[in-house]
Amino acid sequence: MSSSRHFELPFAPSLRSTVGIEWELALVDDDSGELRQAAPAVIAALDQQGRHPHIHAEFMQNTVELVSGVSHTVAQAGADVEANAVRLRKVTDPMRIGLIGAGTHPYSAWQSQKITSHERYLAVLDRAQMVAQQAAIFGVHTHVGIETRDKVVPLLNSMLTFQPHLIALAASSPFWGGQDTGFASMRSVIFQQLPTAGIPYQFNNWQQLEGYVHDLLKTGTVKNFDEVRWDIRPSCRYGTLEIRVCDDVSNLKELLAITALTHCLVEYLSTLIDEGKALPQLTDWYVAENKWRAARYGLDTDIIIDGDGTQVPLRQHIADLVELLQPTAQKLGCVAELNTVNDILHLGAGYDRQRRVHGQAMAAGASHREALEAVVDHLVAEMRADEPLLPYYN
Repeated sequence: MSSSRHFELPFAPSLRSTVGIEWELALVDDDSGELRQAAPAVIAALDQQGRHPHIHAEFMQNTVELVSGVSHTVAQAGADVEANAVRLRKVTDPMRIGLIGAGTHPYSAWQSQKITSHERYLAVLDRAQMVAQQAAIFGVHTHVGIETRDKVVPLLNSMLTFQPHLIALAASSPFWGGQDTGFASMRSVIFQQLPTAGIPYQFNNWQQLEGYVHDLLKTGTVKNFDEVRWDIRPSCRYGTLEIRVCDDVSNLKELLAITALTHCLVEYLSTLIDEGKALPQLTDWYVAENKWRAARYGLDTDIIIDGDGTQVPLRQHIADLVELLQPTAQKLGCVAELNTVNDILHLGAGYDRQRRVHGQAMAAGASHREALEAVVDHLVAEMRADEPLLPYYN
């Protein structure tokens, strides 16, 4: 890797363990359940009402993103996105547009989706072609403030150890293109096809990361670091570690649970650095295998937890992690939200509930398409309820 002596990647430190949420929501037609290419019209309607700056268009015209402000607690960030959802519905409800949170839409054809006409997004389409067109996917990004640049690389490397936990808890993309993919998170597989996306490299220090970015810029691979779309990456402008690995989630309650787990993990690891203790870290091949297992099997898999290849059930490891993080959650004021992770383990993650809705509908005599439409109806209902609902087909 080339030297970074003549290149500096600035990182603007922020207040430690502040938190922010970016929640992508899919726009669906109230009647057909199909994705609606309505984001330009929705944003225009919001503009007429004095649009809130934290409701944005996204890569696809079927998506609107809700963004919280810089928050000190998960509850505060959640209140922001909830208020934004209320504002959004005042526009979408009269347009007969429903909102859903899922990593993929169960049956809308990716070939029919339109890219937002923005220079940044059109550049992605120009380079990635069909791979970019396939990216009709939706996710949640969590930002956690880092107070010094020296912590960023160690925290990034260590957070990869917990990537399967977050993937499995948020997994909500079992269906894509009208088929059951066999995956809990098909979105994870689709998204990592994009250039400079997927699992990040594990660098030894910030200077080595600068060398990598220097090489990308020198060769014209990217125009700026924002085009590096890793599952976890430094957000240099905001001074955060940005965790981007999670599928979209269908309701506010689970959104806050997964955000709390992320928030607590970064703060817990940051404290280990302060205390001079070793951070958990896995080799690249174990990280990749764990990601695959979580994307494929969701919560019902074993993961590798150390350099000796020790494997444990992911469900149990998550439950143990929630217990370990209780003091951190107390410090950050998110005990209730963190404990909701155990509810996900009990009720089932989004991918499991979607499959149960589909199965119940088929058992009741629905066609495969009608059963997928029932899945979309269930997702709309969970979004409105702000909490997961027991699968029930009538």
